Amino acid sequence: MKHSTERMRTLIRALLLAAAGTLAACGAFQEKPERPEPPAAPPPAPAPTPDKGDPQDRFDAAMALWQQNQIAEAESAFVSLVQDFPQHSGPWTNLGILYARSNRRAQAIGALTKAVSLNPQNKVAFNWLGILHREAGDLNRARLSYEKALQLDPDYALAHYNLAILLDAHLKQPAEALPHYRAYRSAGHEDELRVLAWIAAIEAATKPATPAPAPPPVGSAPQTEQTP
Repeated sequence: MKHSTERMRTLIRALLLAAAGTLAACGAFQEKPERPEPPAAPPPAPAPTPDKGDPQDRFDAAMALWQQNQIAEAESAFVSLVQDFPQHSGPWTNLGILYARSNRRAQAIGALTKAVSLNPQNKVAFNWLGILHREAGDLNRARLSYEKALQLDPDYALAHYNLAILLDAHLKQPAEALPHYRAYRSAGHEDELRVLAWIAAIEAATKPATPAPAPPPVGSAPQTEQTP
């Protein structure tokens, strides 16, 4: 009986030790709860957009500088305008004209091409493109540019004048130049004597020759009375 009791106690003690070891093992491999992440910092506020001013006011100010013959200042103002408002055709046009007048043909053509891409109705830019292409020797492109300006405004006197010069002096087509000279004079330039002289020269050159009258038959009476 005594041995049975001891065996029972030994068995119970072994079971308790085994249970304690299992709990210890479970505690060793138990995952710890994760620590919460600190809250993310809010994104920085966007920088305020700088005030570029009113484009029309800035355009008028640039034009005023040009009219006051402050050419460098005017050019800088138009450069700043096309940087801040690249979608407007007018500043590109005037910048192209300033480039053209200072013999920067490539830059002028670039600026004026940008102007007509933004506004296909820009007759002034097309006229200036005609001038620049003619100076570069591209006479066909010059003619197309002048003709485009006249499609937009059939009464555009400067385009008539420039196209007439191109046809007359460069393409050697004076008969085609004649109606453009006349249109230029009709647009309020009647006092330009040189244009009138060019018209007269073309008319004289293109007028069909009048045949000389046939001589009267021998022995016929004179056509008019003659007095002694």
